[in-house]
Amino acid sequence: MNQKILPAFTNMKDFEKFLDSSYEIGVFLDLHISQMKNVKRMTESSGKKIIYHVDLIQGIKNDEYATEYICQEYRPYGLISTKASVILKAKQKGVLAIQRMFLIDSHAVEKTYKLVERTRPDYIEVLPGAMPWMIKEVKERLNTPILAGGLIRTSDEVNNALQAGASGITTSKQELWRFFEE
Repeated sequence: MNQKILPAFTNMKDFEKFLDSSYEIGVFLDLHISQMKNVKRMTESSGKKIIYHVDLIQGIKNDEYATEYICQEYRPYGLISTKASVILKAKQKGVLAIQRMFLIDSHAVEKTYKLVERTRPDYIEVLPGAMPWMIKEVKERLNTPILAGGLIRTSDEVNNALQAGASGITTSKQELWRFFEE
């Protein structure tokens, strides 16, 4: 994935702004399952790729069965989850698998390290992403590409995360979308 900014959105209005942007890949957070067919149609007709945050899709459980259904029915570019079963099923289905990692405290970090060592996702999304020293640590420890998300509010914070080793930034801040848009 060569895109440095991954626009993230929680509603159809912001999704449409993504579709009108030059970005190829976007992240849909907080979506109702009834919207997925329309999102798929709009994404395909605009030549875009979508990553769904499985844990935040309302109306469906975030487990391996739901993941299989989403992969077969909607063929997303990728899936984000905190759940090992979702990551493993996404990988099995050939969908980009992104393990979400919350940097809450040392215990949570160590627990996620063990989970990631078992699931081997394609990417790890580190939250909050405004902690460059942790991005560097996670990348060195797990040798897995990093996406930084959460609490990144300025272009300097984007650049700091990228310099620390993040491959890309997930952000709902449209000012950052526009600032880094090509």
